[in-house]
Amino acid sequence: MMPNPISQEQIQAAHQRIAPYIHRTPLLTNQTIAELVGAEVFLKCENLQKVGAFKARGAMNAVLSLSADERQKGVATHSSGNHGQALAWAAKKMGIPAYIVMPSNSPQVKVDAVRGYGAEVIFCEPTLQAREETLEKVLYKTRAHMVHPYNDYRVIAGQATCAKEILEQQPELDAIFCPVGGGGLLSGTALSAHYFGNVPVYGCEPEMADDAKRSFDAGYIIPSTNPQTIADGLKTSLGDKTFPIIRERVTDIYTVSEAEIGAAMRLVWERAKLVIEPSAAVGVAALLKHSANFKGKKVGVILCGGNVDLGKVGEIFKN
Repeated sequence: MMPNPISQEQIQAAHQRIAPYIHRTPLLTNQTIAELVGAEVFLKCENLQKVGAFKARGAMNAVLSLSADERQKGVATHSSGNHGQALAWAAKKMGIPAYIVMPSNSPQVKVDAVRGYGAEVIFCEPTLQAREETLEKVLYKTRAHMVHPYNDYRVIAGQATCAKEILEQQPELDAIFCPVGGGGLLSGTALSAHYFGNVPVYGCEPEMADDAKRSFDAGYIIPSTNPQTIADGLKTSLGDKTFPIIRERVTDIYTVSEAEIGAAMRLVWERAKLVIEPSAAVGVAALLKHSANFKGKKVGVILCGGNVDLGKVGEIFKN
């Protein structure tokens, strides 16, 4: 596997393709966070992106990359979170069907959001096997086009546009901190950082879902086994398309505790006045934890999303 399966030109084309549909999200600073770290910190606010997460970038690029004939048959995926919403949104924008397989225990707010974009929700048992088997049946029945949440080069190229924007907004960065679940955002970030600025990239994940760190250190994919973390967007294991890029282009992967995630999320809510989900707090937590290594530097942190269950905020902030 080549470490650069996506070219600089492909990322530029993806950005041009999706630009009419997405937000160019702001890159904000916060004095309190900067003082705590002892560095200039720039927060990339993908919590303010369409559908409340960076996933809009990859989903829209994947849909727009389909031929006219492929597009008319619709798109399908399995997702309990932001990717399902993003694909449903992208499909609605293009006026095509979307079929989203969701676990039966998915939060009602997320089910309602997917349906709100006009997608058809197909429920399954809350296991990966059930999700994949149900999706296979949906694909066979509808002939829709599969769009994987992260293990898809079109999706990765779309996610790469986030870091491309960061380096256009602040070219003189010394590092970028990026959360990692399945690795779509991290692999895309690593490629853009390599192409557009040669900037070191640090992956960030919960200690309770540290498969990316273990895989990175071992040199081969070690899947997660039923991870339990408040950062529910980062429970997924790396894919065979994302891992080689991460292994080659990411400088290191840092892990943080549940308490550190909760404290970082509260800090951003209280001080930066930004509503972020726990997954988005992981990068801030990792930078705070390793601040000694970045004193006096300029550091970008991707706040990957803001789709938090408001009914659970009090519980999260107790961590």
